[in-house]
Amino acid sequence: MKRTVALALLVSAAVAGSLLAWYSARLEGEYRGLIARGDTALARDETFLAIEAFSGASALQPDSMLAYLKRGDTYRRRGDLSAALRDLRKAATLDPTSTRALEMLGDVNADMARYERAIDAYRRFVAVDDRSPRVLYKLALASYNNGQPLAAIEPLRQAVALDDRFSEAHHLLGACLRASRRSDDALRSFRRAVELNPAFATARADLADLCRELGRHREAIEQLEALTALEPARAERRVSVALAYARLGRTDAAVTALSRAAERYPENASIYTAIGRVWLQSAEQRVDRVALMKALEALQPPAARDEASSDTLALYGRALFLAGDTDGAIRTLEQATSRLPVMPDAFVWLAAAAERRGNAQRAAEAIADYEALATVDPANPIADRIRQSLRLQDRLQLGRRRPSLSLSRPPARRGT
Repeated sequence: MKRTVALALLVSAAVAGSLLAWYSARLEGEYRGLIARGDTALARDETFLAIEAFSGASALQPDSMLAYLKRGDTYRRRGDLSAALRDLRKAATLDPTSTRALEMLGDVNADMARYERAIDAYRRFVAVDDRSPRVLYKLALASYNNGQPLAAIEPLRQAVALDDRFSEAHHLLGACLRASRRSDDALRSFRRAVELNPAFATARADLADLCRELGRHREAIEQLEALTALEPARAERRVSVALAYARLGRTDAAVTALSRAAERYPENASIYTAIGRVWLQSAEQRVDRVALMKALEALQPPAARDEASSDTLALYGRALFLAGDTDGAIRTLEQATSRLPVMPDAFVWLAAAAERRGNAQRAAEAIADYEALATVDPANPIADRIRQSLRLQDRLQLGRRRPSLSLSRPPARRGT
């Protein structure tokens, strides 16, 4: 009897095991089928059907990372970043070593400008695999966007050591080095980025700007000319080349380049502002009345527009001031200081005009506004002269207000 019962139990266990194996295999088949269906839908850009299939797969196997990963990626493609973040967090929790989940989690956080969390996800990736130049670059980019250029330098050095032909990494390394005031190293990185990818416009623009900052004007012009050739339809490229010519004192070449740009883009106000800027610079450097008149002629039309920028108005106001129209200069410069983004020198030029008009209080206010800006040049010669003038006026006024000796104390007695 006991032997019969034992045999029956064994048969029952075997049947139950077979049923369980069959059921598990069926669930696994359904799960894989749903994953495959989602992949097919995604390949056809049918994201709604893909999400439906991946959702079914995650319901069948709640502890499987893959379904959450794929659904999170699909949500990201749809632009639903919050839903993507939820699923990718789940995927990374289920499998903390999944580099794909960690990279996607970092990418979504970066897309949402949550840079601290993006940095954390990329660092977790690097802890698992430190041989991916792509993710090292992403880690550095998130650090840079988070205002930490110094922290970005080491991962970028690792990235270019792994792939020296990674032009974007060389460019970002240059930007981080420049932000860290290591200009010579930044110059080398920018040059390498351009060498690797001659059509890399952003890298060329940054290289040109750094060359200008370092006084390498000829190299800056070379880069700007190359940019103009790369992007011939962008008027601002032609303007940049012309202004670089002007910085070298090549006024005629600058004006010729801008005149050609004006013929091609007659409605572009920035070109006429640039022409005015070049003539105004020439007028101040050479004390040239003819150049001043040309500056006024070029600046008046763009300054008259309702949408005139602070730069345009400031330059026109400065030209009016030099031409002797102090009241017109003050009106125009007051407008310039009220337009954002404001040209810092507009405050200095307004102070000079107010001082000439005898309004010391307005001059002092304008200088104070100038000094309040974080990007101003503390050694501006015009601002220095006005500061000294205002201090002198204060001392003179203080001297006038000071009581005389005869009134401040009684006269000394004379001896008998």
